[in-house]
Amino acid sequence: MSNVTGRAKQLGRNADDSDWLDHVARAGLVAFGVVHLVVGWLAVQLALGDRSGSASTSGAVTELAQQPFGVVMVWLVAIGMGLLAIWQLIEAVLGHRDRDGITLVRKRATSAGKAVLYAVIAFSALKVATGQGSGDSEQKTDTMTAQVMDLPGGQVLVGLIGVGILVVAVMLVRKGVTDRFLKDIHASGDGATAGAAYTWLGRVGYTAKGVALGVVGGLFGYAALTHDANKSAGLDQALKEVLEQPFGPVLLTAIGLGFACFGAFCFAWARHLDR
Repeated sequence: MSNVTGRAKQLGRNADDSDWLDHVARAGLVAFGVVHLVVGWLAVQLALGDRSGSASTSGAVTELAQQPFGVVMVWLVAIGMGLLAIWQLIEAVLGHRDRDGITLVRKRATSAGKAVLYAVIAFSALKVATGQGSGDSEQKTDTMTAQVMDLPGGQVLVGLIGVGILVVAVMLVRKGVTDRFLKDIHASGDGATAGAAYTWLGRVGYTAKGVALGVVGGLFGYAALTHDANKSAGLDQALKEVLEQPFGPVLLTAIGLGFACFGAFCFAWARHLDR
C-alpha cells in the first residue's frame, strides 16, 4: 500500500513539474484575461448608462456569445477556465512544495478555492456554449443567500461569507499595492520597459478587483445584519451600487478600466508564467 501511495505521489510530482502543466496554465490565463477584458468593457458601458449587459463573469460569457463567432469563443473560454481549474487543483494537492507548516496549508487552501471559482466560470461558459444560458446571476445570488439565511445560524453564515469575501478583497488590494504578484512572473518578463508596463497593469488590475470585491463583501455583510437576502449581491449589483455613489460614473469607469488592466496582465502572466 505504501508503495502504491509513493508511486502516486511521484506521478503527481512529475505532473506538477511537467511542461504540459505550464501550457495548461497559460491557456487558462488567456481565457481568464478575456473574461476580465469583457467585464471591464461592460462596467464602462454601465458607467455610460447602458444597463443592458451584466458586468459579471457570467455576463461577460453571455456577451461573448453574442459576438461574431461567439459560440466558438465561449467554448474556448470554457475549455480555458476548465484547464485553469485543473492547474489549481493540482496545485492544491501537490503544489507549493517549497512551503511548509501553516503557510503550506494556506497556499493549498487558496489554490483549492481558486479551482472551485474557475470551475464555476467554466461551467457557466459551458452552459452558454451549449445553449442552456446562464440565467440571472443576481437572482441566483439572492435565492442562495435566502436559502442559507433560513438555515439554523444562517444569518451568521451569510455574515461569515461576507467577511471571507472582504478578506479576499483586502488580499487582492494588498497584492496590487505591494507588487506581490510579480512573484508569478518569470524574470524574463521583468525587463525595463515591458516590466514597468506589466507592473502597472497588475497594480491597477488587482486593486480594482479588490475594491469591487470589497463592495460585494460589504453587501453580504449588510444582508446578514438586516436579515434581508435581497441586500446581498454579486459583482454586477455591486458595481451598480458604486454607480449610485457621488462621482459614481467616474469611479465605475476607473474600476472597469482596472478590470481591463487585470485582463491584459493575465496575458503577460501567461507569457511569462513562473510556477
